Amino acid sequence: MSATPKKSLKLFSGSSHPELAEEVAKQLDVTVTPQAAYQFANGEIFVRYDESVRGCDAFVIQSHCAPLNDAIMEQLIMVDALKRASAKRITVVIPFYGYARQDKKHKGREPISARLMADLFKTAGADRIMVVDLHTDQIQGFFDGPVDHLMAQKVLANYIAENYSDERITVVSPDSGRVRVAEKWADDLGGTPLAFIHKTRDPSKPNQVVANRVVGDVEGRLCVLVDDMIDTGGTITKATEQLLEAGAKDVIIASTHAVLSGPAVERLSNCGAKEVVLTNTLPIPEERRFPNLTELSIAPLVAEAIHQVFEDGSVTSLFDGRA
Repeated sequence: MSATPKKSLKLFSGSSHPELAEEVAKQLDVTVTPQAAYQFANGEIFVRYDESVRGCDAFVIQSHCAPLNDAIMEQLIMVDALKRASAKRITVVIPFYGYARQDKKHKGREPISARLMADLFKTAGADRIMVVDLHTDQIQGFFDGPVDHLMAQKVLANYIAENYSDERITVVSPDSGRVRVAEKWADDLGGTPLAFIHKTRDPSKPNQVVANRVVGDVEGRLCVLVDDMIDTGGTITKATEQLLEAGAKDVIIASTHAVLSGPAVERLSNCGAKEVVLTNTLPIPEERRFPNLTELSIAPLVAEAIHQVFEDGSVTSLFDGRA
């Protein structure tokens, strides 16, 4: 009998987005580890795994979607159960990281909730975090351990390149703060021109923005408007209208996280965008879908990153050394 234990990969899924977990499992050629999970009458969450997890390399996938706090608490409890059941290493896979927009203090007496999230997962027993397109890169420093920051940009940019290769494209950032992201997009699309929307935002009023003017060459061009998430859709749809008023031929909206709160679907349907390209980091229920929506899967990307972590390979290599 060999004294060297054999490595074992186990994938665990929370209840918020089981479809994505199943896709990832299929890509990895494993099955999602069965578990019993339910809520008590008062809302407390209970989790118990149906098979031994001792010594395994555990990957716990859960997107933080509505009800957001339930999804976060469930994942924390899953991690705690794995720690107490002697899993060798625990990686939390968070396609959409909750509270990521609260990454700094705008005014006094405000929380930095993104840091609190990292502390909670560390305390629960997570050894590593894997996320997709954080709202800001600095959040990686909040977790005291390895963070694999996956970028869905390649998935989105490849789709644009394949379907609009004959168009004169300008990559547009919805504000000056995301120009660096737009620059990476421009590189992936072959060095296209850049533009951005100059805007102002009132920090005391979330989800409200005043778009001012377009900076850059957009007239007669296909504008690819890029962002990390669409929540209520106010920012992105006002930017779309601004681009069309400035003479853009068409606008393609490309974003990673489909939060789609409140009036987002109505706004996206009526803003004049030719196509809205989103990924499945968050589930999009049937009633939140609309005619010009295209959904791309990030399951192959997440699965390959999990494979690299399990095999002690390089996650950075998946992104041409930029991750």
